[in-house]
Amino acid sequence: MAVKVRLSLAVLAFSLLALCVGIAKANKDPELKVCEHQCKEQLGYDEREVEKCLRDCTEEHFRRKEERERETRGTEEEDDDEWRSFTVDPAKKKLGQCLEECQRQERGKQKSLCRLRCQEKYEREPGREEEGNMEEKEEAGNPYVFEDRHLKSEVETEHGRVRVLQKFTKKSKLLRGLENIRVAIIEANPQTFIAPTHLDAGFVLFVAKGRGAITLIHEEDKQTFNLERGDVFGVPAGTTFYMVNKDENEKLRVAKILWTVNLPGNFKAFHGAGGEDAESFFRAFSWELLEAALKTDRGRLERIFKQQQGGIVKASKEQIQALGHGEEGGHGGGGLWPFPTGGSSGPFNIFDKGPVKRNNYGQLFEAKPKDSEQLRDLDLIVSLANITRGSMAGPYYNSKATMISIVLEGEGYFEMACPRDSSSGSSMGYIESEGSRRGKGGQTYQKTSSRLSRNSVFIVPAGHPVATVASENSNLEVLCFEVYAKGNVRYPLAGKWNVIGEMDREAKELAYGVPAKEVDQIFGKQQEEFFFPGPRRQRREGRAYA
Repeated sequence: MAVKVRLSLAVLAFSLLALCVGIAKANKDPELKVCEHQCKEQLGYDEREVEKCLRDCTEEHFRRKEERERETRGTEEEDDDEWRSFTVDPAKKKLGQCLEECQRQERGKQKSLCRLRCQEKYEREPGREEEGNMEEKEEAGNPYVFEDRHLKSEVETEHGRVRVLQKFTKKSKLLRGLENIRVAIIEANPQTFIAPTHLDAGFVLFVAKGRGAITLIHEEDKQTFNLERGDVFGVPAGTTFYMVNKDENEKLRVAKILWTVNLPGNFKAFHGAGGEDAESFFRAFSWELLEAALKTDRGRLERIFKQQQGGIVKASKEQIQALGHGEEGGHGGGGLWPFPTGGSSGPFNIFDKGPVKRNNYGQLFEAKPKDSEQLRDLDLIVSLANITRGSMAGPYYNSKATMISIVLEGEGYFEMACPRDSSSGSSMGYIESEGSRRGKGGQTYQKTSSRLSRNSVFIVPAGHPVATVASENSNLEVLCFEVYAKGNVRYPLAGKWNVIGEMDREAKELAYGVPAKEVDQIFGKQQEEFFFPGPRRQRREGRAYA
């Protein structure tokens, strides 16, 4: 009898289960059923693709269901709304799928625990979500900023490396005015030798750190010049050169701006010695041609090429001393750059003239085209700003020059005003979602900004107002190669001699719609020049804004 009862109960339970399944299938959303059917019948789909298709159907079903419930109830429960936001956001897809499984459970403790496990497994660390979104936004949309990851190693050994920044036009067509210009950074360990090379590009280098020497091979002679921090030196395209780091403890760090001569924006290094990191161009020739040209048998040629060490190698103290006996900056012999008489005028040091701007908040050093034949021929200004921690440079703008700025040391950020053509909807820069300034003529201006750290490169086009701010923890040192600089004027927008303060009284009143005295009170209050306390420093020191 007991057996019959148990059997009857089992049959009853199975029947109820089958009934529930049948009801669930009968009540399934018709759109969901059609979507699932299409997934299963889709030609060419493998098992994985079918599963993904079914999962997408379910997500879309729940999304629409939640929207319908929102319309009827006017509001959603907090947990359902959070789940929906994750399922429709591609960046949080995995979390959404996990929450989908939780959604199928009954409400209560088990569902809450399920959701908690999903969040612990897939969600960003607290406080990191906003930062991550900002980085993704800047990476995707800011054409004016390049980070360390945009530098590609062209030569790299255990003793140093040469890295080249990606083409400016690869980031944005807005930078096509810089199509023929590239940036590179050389880093060499103490007591090392950078092997002979020539480029199909001319360049100007700036010694950011360390001391060394550079040797140039001309048509009938060679010249060696000592290099130290602050030196600026030009090398014409096609000139074979090699360098040494003379210091026994400090790395040599050099920043270069290059002008290509063959293809716009593209240049190649031609290594005569070569090695594991870079092959010698001699090996491209046939052995019989090299035998005839060098009057040497193939066996000896193969031996010398096989013994090549690489682009940057360790050198002995004696070798460094022999290679480093050069002329001091500015005392080279014969001719002016680009070597019309076969010689170089030598490097010059940006610190020799002293700072052109200086106060407690920073220093600015610069060399203009009128200061050097090397810069005059290239229409180039080289400047170095050392911004005291917590301070800022600007806002200001350049009348003609476009600035290619490289962060040598420190951290901070910059802000720049970019115009937007509201009539066409196109933007001249990275446009944020808020902060626009619209004039009566329809012109809008938006803030472009980015965090800065060592090796960051940011571009400031001519006419664009900009300010750079050092972090609270360290000074910010920024090297600027200012191209197309002939006749350039740097116009300050705050502090002494700012543009607005120099306007006529009537112009101030007509432009700003308030008495000139009020304009003067605003633009005449800051008595420093070019460098000022930054926003946080102002607050920390308790400076009141009237």
